[in-house]
Amino acid sequence: MAKVIIGIHGLGNKPPYDIFKKWWVGALCEGFDRIGARIPFFKFELVYWSRYIYATPLDPSIVNNEDPLYLEEPYIVHDPFQKPQIVQKKSNRKRFLDYLEKQMDKLLINDDLTINFSAISDLIIHHFFRDLEIYYSEQKAITDSNVSVNTAIQNELKHILLKYKNHDILLLAHSMGSIIAYEALLDLKDQVFINTFVTLGSPLGMPVIMGKIFARLKSKLPNQKQLCVPDNITNSWLNFSDLDDRVALNYNLADDFAPNTRNVSIQDYEVHNDYINKERPNPHKLYGYLRTQELAQAIAQFLISDKAKLRIWIENILKRTIQIFRRY
Repeated sequence: MAKVIIGIHGLGNKPPYDIFKKWWVGALCEGFDRIGARIPFFKFELVYWSRYIYATPLDPSIVNNEDPLYLEEPYIVHDPFQKPQIVQKKSNRKRFLDYLEKQMDKLLINDDLTINFSAISDLIIHHFFRDLEIYYSEQKAITDSNVSVNTAIQNELKHILLKYKNHDILLLAHSMGSIIAYEALLDLKDQVFINTFVTLGSPLGMPVIMGKIFARLKSKLPNQKQLCVPDNITNSWLNFSDLDDRVALNYNLADDFAPNTRNVSIQDYEVHNDYINKERPNPHKLYGYLRTQELAQAIAQFLISDKAKLRIWIENILKRTIQIFRRY
């Protein structure tokens, strides 16, 4: 079965499709280089949904940072000669985030996943997640005044997923893209199957987001009691978070989403997002996540065929056998 990586981006306006897709692939290839993986070709599709909210994409050629189309954080190839950044253990940060998660859950969401203090929740979404506020509203898509932004985005993703339904799919979702992808997978549960679902810097564990998703889910499935891994994820759901990523404050999703009927549960990974622009780090930036070694290893494992895995296994056995004989 042919393999395909489908990427879906996160919050905010983006550069033009062709440039943005090229930058996705460039960052992924950086990750493969870091782990020494030889992957000459892989099929990649990008779900480019910002066009339903923003009339004109960001322009990388604009140098005036006062221009509304100025691209503040472009893709920057990591300088191999740059002095490696010392990554400190973040045990204190982790304890703080665990405490914050418990307090936010108590304040903003009830045991049945209904939203408590909805006015506060709406204020949080309005202030920090403008695109998400539009996504949950009835605002019409810029491309079609007869269709809501929500419907247009969902149709875009579902169209691409159905296009590759006979492929082995790795669905790679960043930030708000993970919310869009999760809802689409629930709707397509009997039509498309995903080998591996990967979330990067995901806000899915935030109580206000969980409450919104669960309310939608309950309207379709009244007997639903909890949020679960979608049943059409057949192999794994891998969630990658930098502990300094403010969008992924709830860095561990495994305790918020129950395993599916295939017993697929979420595997959480803490990573270091090394994106820096003009000496300012952004631990939520897509490109930094895409080139992490942990993600590169997961995608390489997915892309390498079973035949190739067998060849590598045999080569390793032969190497060990030769080493043993050389001792005698």
